[in-house]
Amino acid sequence: MKISNLLKEEAILPSMASRNKAEILKELSSHLVSIFKIKETADTLFKILESREELGSTGIGDGIAIPHGKVPSIDEELLIVGRSKDGIDFNAMDSNPVHLFFLLVGPENAASMHLKALAKLSRILSNPTLRNKLLNAETKNEMFTLLADEDSKYS
Repeated sequence: MKISNLLKEEAILPSMASRNKAEILKELSSHLVSIFKIKETADTLFKILESREELGSTGIGDGIAIPHGKVPSIDEELLIVGRSKDGIDFNAMDSNPVHLFFLLVGPENAASMHLKALAKLSRILSNPTLRNKLLNAETKNEMFTLLADEDSKYS
């Protein structure tokens, strides 16, 4: 699975306006619905993500969160990337603010594909140099290129 195949440059939000967890999830949901033109509304997607967060925070630490869920109307994994320069309290495992958000949604009937995408994202984002470069990237094109380059290092 290639993360770079899931991501479009226009699906990157380099300067998120949100100031709290709910706002982040709403902003990411709205952007995903807008970019990928899925049948679900942004509000429906937000509720899916909110339900997942109730099971435990998707803030994995090191300034990263990977909110995720399964969506009835889609047949492939979809990815949106967002960045908050200030950082957001996302109840992350390490209790630190989250700056980089990777919203991953997948089809309801493709658990294996969804888990592979989550694992691949986690592996790529474990690189502290990449995380730092993503935080300091000036444009969405630069963020896209950084992620694609890192993705190419893994089979």
